[in-house]
Amino acid sequence: MKTLKEKILNNGESINGGLLKVDNFLNHQIDASLMMEIAKEFVRRYSGKQIDKIITVEASGIAPATMVGYLLDLPVLFAKKSKPGTMGSNMLTAEVFSFTKNSSYTMYINGSYLNSGEKYLFIDDFLANGKAAEGILGLVTQAGAEIVGMGFIIEKGFQNGGKELRDKGIHVESLAIIESLDNGKIVFRE
Repeated sequence: MKTLKEKILNNGESINGGLLKVDNFLNHQIDASLMMEIAKEFVRRYSGKQIDKIITVEASGIAPATMVGYLLDLPVLFAKKSKPGTMGSNMLTAEVFSFTKNSSYTMYINGSYLNSGEKYLFIDDFLANGKAAEGILGLVTQAGAEIVGMGFIIEKGFQNGGKELRDKGIHVESLAIIESLDNGKIVFRE
């Protein structure tokens, strides 16, 4: 997606250790027009798939997932990273390690909203090692539901998450794949 790649090159910053800072338009301050273009692209790439709900993880996945849900007129469900007191006993959980934060956390989702037999499209901002995606896959599997695809705005192609998900047979779509962040330079996969 040309517009997204230009935005990453013009506004993104490669930080030592394989991090890409894009918080000025993607995950702290949000460029709503770009987010709508991103959502339209995901809708195009997953056209023809039966999808019952969009699913994501708080917090950075909520904006793109909501825009996709809006365009498809589908509900958006998100896993929480802290246990809400209102969730009750019908709670599903998954343990996840965050590359960005270098720590583990538990994902929580109300099992009343994640239904057996339903088909889910997972949308998130980044794919690095794929741990959040694996956590969502685990939650969906626990509920007896199915992931029909996983869409990521940015994939770090130099990490294993994308390969591992694709090797599992998951339909993965990434709008921009970063080949390298070495020496402060952002290089896209061709």
